[in-house]
Amino acid sequence: MTHGPLAPGSTIGILGGGQLGRMLATAGAALGFDAHVYEPEPDCPASRVAARSYCAPWDDIGAVEAFARRCDAITYEFENVPVETVEAAARVSVLRPGSKSLELTQDRLIEKTFINGAGVDTVPFAQVDDIDSLEAAIESIGLPAVLKTRRFGYDGKGQAWIRESGDARKAWVAIGEQPAILEGAAAFTRELSVVAARSVDGQVKAFPLAENVHGDGILKQTKAPAAGIDAATQGRALEIATAIGNGLDHVGVFAVELFDLGEAGLVVNEIAPRVHNTGHWTMDACGCGQFEQHMRAVAGWPLGDPAPHSACVMTNLIGEDALAWEDLAADPAARLHLYGKREVRSGRKMGHVNRLSTL
Repeated sequence: MTHGPLAPGSTIGILGGGQLGRMLATAGAALGFDAHVYEPEPDCPASRVAARSYCAPWDDIGAVEAFARRCDAITYEFENVPVETVEAAARVSVLRPGSKSLELTQDRLIEKTFINGAGVDTVPFAQVDDIDSLEAAIESIGLPAVLKTRRFGYDGKGQAWIRESGDARKAWVAIGEQPAILEGAAAFTRELSVVAARSVDGQVKAFPLAENVHGDGILKQTKAPAAGIDAATQGRALEIATAIGNGLDHVGVFAVELFDLGEAGLVVNEIAPRVHNTGHWTMDACGCGQFEQHMRAVAGWPLGDPAPHSACVMTNLIGEDALAWEDLAADPAARLHLYGKREVRSGRKMGHVNRLSTL
C-alpha cells in the first residue's frame, strides 16, 4: 500500500459503475491510469470503458477486498455505497475520500448537524421519528416545510412538501413512515452550487459558482459561471467549501448545494461527497474538469486549475430527451455526452449537453 503520488500506469478502483464512474474512468485514462470498476449490476455504463470490471454484491466483503487488492487507490462514484463496503476496501488499499464523507452524508440529520457544527448556515431542521414528532417539528419550524427521509432518496425521491398542518399525516405516509428530517422552506432567489476539490495535503480549489434549475426534483439545467456573482460571494462559497472539506477530511471532489438568499447570503442545502451533476459543465468549459480533478486528488497529484475558459449552459438529457441524439450530434454548438445506458426510462438521466459561450 502506497501513500505517495501514483505514477501513470497505476490502477484506481471505482466503487459504483454508473455514469459518474464512467466519466471518472475516462478521465483517469487520459492521465494514464487504469480504472477498475466494482458494481453489483451487470453491464453497467462504467464497465464498458474501464480497464477491468467486477460484478458482485456490495455485501460480498471477500469480493470487495479482492477487488481492492488489485488497486493502488480506491474511490467511489456515489454516496449510497454501504459504509461497510468502503471500510472493507480501505483495509487493503488507499481509500479517497474516506468513509467519514459517506457516513455523514448518508444521513440528512447527521449531515446538517455537521454543517452547522462547521460554522455554516442551513435552513432550520428537526428530527422526525413518528407522527407526533412531525407535528412537534411543524409547530417549531412552521410551514411550508419539506419532509425528507434521513437516508437515501435523490432526484426528488423520498420527500414530500407540507403546506398545511392537515397534510402532515399524508406526507408521513408518502415517505414510507421512516426516520426523517423536516426542513424549513428557504426564501431563496435561486439555487447555486459550488463544486470543489481537496487534495491530500489539504489544499482546496473551487470552480466558480453555478446556477441550477430543477423540475420535478431533477436537475434540468446548470448555468456557469452564475450571473451576478461578486468576489465576496464567490469567496464565501470557497470558505464554505473549505470548512466542509476540512471537516470531512475529504480527498477528492465534492459539491455543496446552496440557496442564495440575496442580501442574507448563502445557506447550505446539502453536500454530495463526489463528482456532481452540477459540475458537468466543467468538462468542456474548464482546462481541468471535475472528473480529472477528482482523479488527480485520488492519485495524490497536484490539483488542476479550476478557472473556466468559457461560460457554459449544461442541459440534462432525461428519458426520451436522449432520443434526439442525431440532432444534437449535428449541432455544432452542442458538446454531447451520452452515458451508455441500455434502456431509456422516464426520469432517468441518459446524458447531458454542454453549450459554450464567451465569458
